[in-house]
This record gives sequence, C-alpha cells and structure tokens, in this order.
Amino acid sequence: MLTLHHVQVSMPEGREDDARRFYRDALGLDEVAKPGVLAQRGGAWFRAFADDGAVAAEIHLGIDEPFVPAKKAHPALVVESTAALEALAARIEGAGFDVNWAERHTLDGYERFHCRDAFGNRVEVLTPEP
Repeated sequence: MLTLHHVQVSMPEGREDDARRFYRDALGLDEVAKPGVLAQRGGAWFRAFADDGAVAAEIHLGIDEPFVPAKKAHPALVVESTAALEALAARIEGAGFDVNWAERHTLDGYERFHCRDAFGNRVEVLTPEP
C-alpha cells in the first residue's frame, strides 16, 4: 500500500513570511518545524490534522533558485462540505488572495476552486458534491 507523505512546492529564497501568510493564515494549515539540517535550507512546512490527530495533509515549501511558479502542477486539498469550501474561499479572499471558481463543477463528483499562493503557485481545494 502507498500513501502520500507530502507535496513539495517551490518558493523564492527569503519569503517564508509570505508562505506563512498564505499557507498558515489564509489556508489554515499549521506550521511545523523543519527537522535538523533541513531547517538550514530555508522554506517552511505546513500540516493539516484530522480530528483524531493524525496528519491529513502536509505541504513542504522549499527554496528553488531561480524560482518559477507552478502554473499547472498543484496540491489539491479536500474539505468536508460545500459550506466549508465556500468558507475557506472567503477566508483566502479575505487574506488578499484571488479565488477562481471557473472550474467549480468540471470534475465529476466534486465542487472546487483554484487559487494561487503568494508566489503564484496553483492550489486546488475541493469537496465531494452532495
């Protein structure tokens, strides 16, 4: 059996506060300390936890120079309901980030939106359709 441990997303050097503004403050993930020697490389790690405390999602932001944002590749995060999807979109917009609903009903069985982090990387958030 395979499970996904984390997704690596690139960011420019020295912009950890911008990463926190999107991934922690707008998206609502918890920042976790990078271990040992990895902390010296810069970047930041973020996690979402399930109700039982298990890690539900993990995104690592790593320095990439020269930096080029991911235009199509992206992490996709799942929320539990349409109400949660709309609330998270409002939270992201309230933090100053654009939310795009153009593909809301284009993935069978799901509703979704796309947004971009502080560096222009694409992020998808979706929920099963009721």
